[in-house]
Amino acid sequence: MAKRVSIVMGSDSDLPVMEKAAGILQEFGIGYEMRVLSAHRTPEETSEYARTAAGRGFAVIIAGAGMSAALPGVVAAQTELPVIGVPVYGQKLGGVDALYAIAQMPPGVPVASVGIDAAVNAALLAVRILALSDPELVKKLEAYRDSAREKVLNKDRMMQEKAAE
Repeated sequence: MAKRVSIVMGSDSDLPVMEKAAGILQEFGIGYEMRVLSAHRTPEETSEYARTAAGRGFAVIIAGAGMSAALPGVVAAQTELPVIGVPVYGQKLGGVDALYAIAQMPPGVPVASVGIDAAVNAALLAVRILALSDPELVKKLEAYRDSAREKVLNKDRMMQEKAAE
């Protein structure tokens, strides 16, 4: 299976959040690669990775980082691929610092941002981007949405039945 999505994170402490994106990509049958690359501690390697991502077959990059959250912006500055930033929760400011850092990119360096720890939404956005040129992914997205709808309706039915007792 070709790896179409790159998942990078600034630290292995981000893995519990970012592996949720990997789970969604697996569910949709999309190949991915996961890497730990730091904008501050491995800047050369991060830059090289981002510059060569498209040539290695990637179509979307999901970049997760906490605190200063420089990684998504640094990656976006080095590639033409869409970059989706995942702000990761931090103890000091609850991830708001990372959210601001990702959402407030300068003009010319776009980074999409999802909510704090919202790696699932980042992966679903990546799937939607890939689905623009893949009708099979569109069908899988529709089935995913239908499944989510059914789960909510089932929970609602159970609550109504319990209330009627």
